[in-house]
Amino acid sequence: MQTLDQKSTKKAWAKAVIEPAKEFPPTQLPIIAGSIPNRLRGTLYRNGAARLERGGVRVGHWFDGDGAILAVKFTDAGASAVYRYVQTTGYQAETTAGKFLYGNYGMTAPGAIWNQWLRPVKHAANTSVLALPDKLLALWEGNHPYALDLETLETHGLDNLGGLDKDLAYSAHPKVDPHTGEIFNFGVTPSVNAVLNIYKSDYTGKILQKTKFTLEGFPAIHDFVLAGQYLIFFAPPVRINVIPVLFGVGTYSDSMKWQPELGTEILVFDRETLTLVSRAKTEPWYQWHFANGYVDPSGTVIIDFARYQDFQTNQYLKEIAAGETHTLAETTLTRVQLQPQTGKVTAIETLLDRTCEFPLVPNANVGQASRYTYMSITRPGTDISQEILNAIARFDHKTQTLTEANPGENFYPSEPVPVEDWVLTVVYDGNSHRSEVWIYDSDRLDQEPICKLELPSVIPHSFHGTWKSQ
Repeated sequence: MQTLDQKSTKKAWAKAVIEPAKEFPPTQLPIIAGSIPNRLRGTLYRNGAARLERGGVRVGHWFDGDGAILAVKFTDAGASAVYRYVQTTGYQAETTAGKFLYGNYGMTAPGAIWNQWLRPVKHAANTSVLALPDKLLALWEGNHPYALDLETLETHGLDNLGGLDKDLAYSAHPKVDPHTGEIFNFGVTPSVNAVLNIYKSDYTGKILQKTKFTLEGFPAIHDFVLAGQYLIFFAPPVRINVIPVLFGVGTYSDSMKWQPELGTEILVFDRETLTLVSRAKTEPWYQWHFANGYVDPSGTVIIDFARYQDFQTNQYLKEIAAGETHTLAETTLTRVQLQPQTGKVTAIETLLDRTCEFPLVPNANVGQASRYTYMSITRPGTDISQEILNAIARFDHKTQTLTEANPGENFYPSEPVPVEDWVLTVVYDGNSHRSEVWIYDSDRLDQEPICKLELPSVIPHSFHGTWKSQ
């Protein structure tokens, strides 16, 4: 059997996903270069798929990996970090058994057919995090969030946020209004005609209001937009055949079909009443993530997102779990303008013709105009069919310019998290097989980081993170 190093077709990034991640207790982080900014006080949290193998068997898709949380805390004493797996029921059972027991996004439960019916899809708790005043939520698309201790990352269990019914999901992409503290989110209930559940919570996470809306078929909806007084969903022309999934003979991933003839459906809801304002159709595309949305002075809604021309991205993400990709999944940073009262799209503009993902704006600008959009991106000359995102960048909407932080060959930064005057990212160094925390001056992304901190063990490429001020 060939080792990873012997297999020349594998890229350096693959070394971070082949072996399951190793937890570590609260540990003071040594400074490799530079110094921690005096005013940077708070905690960076990140979540991602950290275990993609058990008993010699690999998961079927990157989204199947068990979630683990990294917390990096900045105080007057310096920086410390802790890294722990979310102790979901499925994770604990599989750890005890030493093998996979459950199905997931890209895999069915092993063994006899009745195993698929007896064991529901495993809650992976691997996608994102939401920091509340008294707890941290590990988010996933198919169920309630798991609540964790903000300091120790000890898992407390599933949390219904005071209003989630037993079968309601709470997605991994909540939107927090920076002025009111209100939290908006959604979840999709699987069915032949799926149900979109929309939630409004107070700043503590407690659900105050919710509604249901029946969709056409079962579209793949991963994210949404808060734009001023509106909540906006793009339902792309990907339809899930839920029957094989419900009977345990197929996976969500394999049951998704790209149907461009359906177009993209626009759904606009009022944030106060959670009632439908408008719905309309436009041209087909797929998106995982939105950067932001806002209402301009004319009343037009502006939405920026990473746009795919098709659904090849799902195959590419499946290949990441195997440590070797071949599929081309290109994006553009795209802006859509629409009229909220009709849902009609009036303009579609490419802001950046470069493959990028995880676009976001500073927390203080969510739902309103933001001069800057931050994102993960690929370095110039990258073969994007074989590499993963390997740089971060900031797009200036005022000057229409892109500033890139190019970490170098075989370095892989995570989604950038802007915090006041800085940008934080967790970087996997594929040359030395270690992970680090890098802090950039947000106005000097194209220069060296102002601080680099060494982590005790490798952190596999993660999905999403957040910052909680001290």
